[in-house]
Amino acid sequence: MSIIAREVDLESAGAPEWRVTDGPVAYPYAVKEMESRAAQIHVGSAPELVWLLEHPPLYTAGTSADTADLLDAARFPVHQTGRGGEFTYHGPGQRVGYVMLDLKRRRQDVRVYVHALEEWLIRTLDKLGVKGERRAGRVGIWVRRTDLNQPLREDKIAAIGVRVRRWVTFHGVSLNVEPDLDHFTGIVPCGISEHGVTSLVDLGIPVTMIDTDIALREAFSEVFGPNGEMALR
Repeated sequence: MSIIAREVDLESAGAPEWRVTDGPVAYPYAVKEMESRAAQIHVGSAPELVWLLEHPPLYTAGTSADTADLLDAARFPVHQTGRGGEFTYHGPGQRVGYVMLDLKRRRQDVRVYVHALEEWLIRTLDKLGVKGERRAGRVGIWVRRTDLNQPLREDKIAAIGVRVRRWVTFHGVSLNVEPDLDHFTGIVPCGISEHGVTSLVDLGIPVTMIDTDIALREAFSEVFGPNGEMALR
């Protein structure tokens, strides 16, 4: 596997390390790296980390996954994972954000943490010209397809799946920038069949991955930074 990790300078002492990896990252490697870093964060030997990357095409099954929702098991590799949630797709053109934070130093409340991840995605989308919304009973971030003159249609643009071990978080979020949306048809994404999946480019937003990363960084600072209204401190 050929990957290049770019570590971004921290804005202030104690801020999480911010890492961007260029090139597809194998899923088992990413999980191993997350688990190792989470253990280091727990004992205080490494700072918190936000890791942005892409995966090769694959499906992952969360702890609530229903095997009936895997519609095409032969299409891509399927990985069982310890994160919450059901089946989801990862692949090129999708920005995955793995977030390793120490909730003991912030706020030991998983619900508040998930709400903050949602807010991070909503603010990121807002910076890119898209209105993302929460929906009760539906995990992830949704958009109304007014661009198709279908105001009752809602598509999912971002997913959330987390795991917490000894109050250190890992796994995180995925935001569809320009993935092949047909790849989602091999599963019932997050167990929800009555709604679709979209991306920034599908919505007519011609952004690059770098544009997305900049928006993610700015929004993360607003939500989780030292003065963020959802800093969990």
